Amino acid sequence: MKLNFRRMMAGLLLPALLVIIALVTVSIYPQVAIADDFTKATLPIDSDFSGKDLTTFEFTQASVRRGKFMNANLTGVSLIGGDFDSADMTGANMTNTLLDTARLTRANLTNAILIGASASVANFDGAIIDGADFTDVLLRRDIQLKLCKVAKGTNPTTGKDTRESLECA
Repeated sequence: MKLNFRRMMAGLLLPALLVIIALVTVSIYPQVAIADDFTKATLPIDSDFSGKDLTTFEFTQASVRRGKFMNANLTGVSLIGGDFDSADMTGANMTNTLLDTARLTRANLTNAILIGASASVANFDGAIIDGADFTDVLLRRDIQLKLCKVAKGTNPTTGKDTRESLECA
């Protein structure tokens, strides 16, 4: 009987010890950030990324129609070829974001920061850009002229006038 009890305790002790070691290891070593890759993904309409740090995310050729990105950090993120029709990007930080061939039709970019973004052939038709900062954004001349027709306001974070940041005449 003593031998069976010892074997049973040893059989329980080893798994319990492994669980304790795993818990201690997880608490000592921080988790490595894992990039969320939505390349070519079709996300549910109204997907909400508001207020999130998305700097490790990838949205190349993704469809995020009516997505919510209010006050999100999209610094350096690739949105190349993505469909962001009617997305709400109010107050989003899109510094150095790659927007080439992205569709931002009817997107709300109110007070967004796009400093240094690459948007040479992005589609901004119907977009709201009040207070957006387009400083040093790479834009095709025809797109720049379209945006200048509707540009107004001043970005509350950078203090930059939208028309001035677009270099409107």
